[in-house]
Amino acid sequence: METLTGTDISKAVELLQHGNLVAIPTETVYGLAGNALDEQVVMQIFKTKNRPEFNPLIVHIASVNHVEKYVESVPDEAFRLMEKFWPGPLTLLLKKKSIIPDITTSGLDTVAIRVPNHLMTLSLLNELDFPLAAPSANPFGYISPTSAQHVLDQLNGKIAYILNGGACNVGIESTIAGFEDGQLIIYRLGGTTISEIESVAGVSAIRIPSSSDLRAPGMLKSHYAPSVPLYFGEIEELIRVHDNDSIAVLCFTGENLPKLPENSVVVKLSPEGNLEVAARNLFAALRHLDRLNIKCILAEPFPVEGLGKAINDRLLRASVRE
Repeated sequence: METLTGTDISKAVELLQHGNLVAIPTETVYGLAGNALDEQVVMQIFKTKNRPEFNPLIVHIASVNHVEKYVESVPDEAFRLMEKFWPGPLTLLLKKKSIIPDITTSGLDTVAIRVPNHLMTLSLLNELDFPLAAPSANPFGYISPTSAQHVLDQLNGKIAYILNGGACNVGIESTIAGFEDGQLIIYRLGGTTISEIESVAGVSAIRIPSSSDLRAPGMLKSHYAPSVPLYFGEIEELIRVHDNDSIAVLCFTGENLPKLPENSVVVKLSPEGNLEVAARNLFAALRHLDRLNIKCILAEPFPVEGLGKAINDRLLRASVRE
């Protein structure tokens, strides 16, 4: 079966209604979508991605008006976040209703839920009478896809259809936040900054580090990795260690780089110094470098502000740690 790519929302609706998987565009990354309420469909998502079933999925809905169909209650602070950031790259972890199967949440009593900010996918969701479970549309652990071509490169023949909504304009996954005992918790850094969330919630946040004890999607220590080894840290020291290798350097602006070995490849995620642009370009740049004949990728830390924190999080989890 060859996977088709197109812009036919009606076709995507029909396929999803019949229990098929469809790749969908969002502002963050492309998702591998299926009926979040159908256990067999959700199992197929896990199998297609080769994703461990202990890693819960994010449920996508059409609007804030739908959230109470699937969650028991919404804290006032969470409702303020929904009003401000939905649609957008913020996922909230809330107590689930029994309508959400345990397999979708990996047995947890909470569900990760959001409204994506992409007109094509919002139109799709509005035509369905069920929400969509949609982790990133790529083999588990590999670089997330930010274009329809990225999905096709790796899932061709494994899914029915890719809804092509162009390049993702945020380019990294959503931030995941929740509340425990009245405390605002950040489970995963992403496309909405902690400071933005804190300013709306009116409380300070606690960051939960990556772990094998998953309370939310995207908390694994190792993830988003290219097949070429990636090393993350101070570029000067990394170059000294890998001086005899054929290397690629992944950097922010390219300013103040030390002398590089001959024939090194340099990718500047945002020569103008814009962290939003850098985030948008991150996964596509990693995929490009992964196709080159190089021994390793050396990545520098980004400014610890705004989306720079989320970029550093992705690079750390994609890196080799000895």
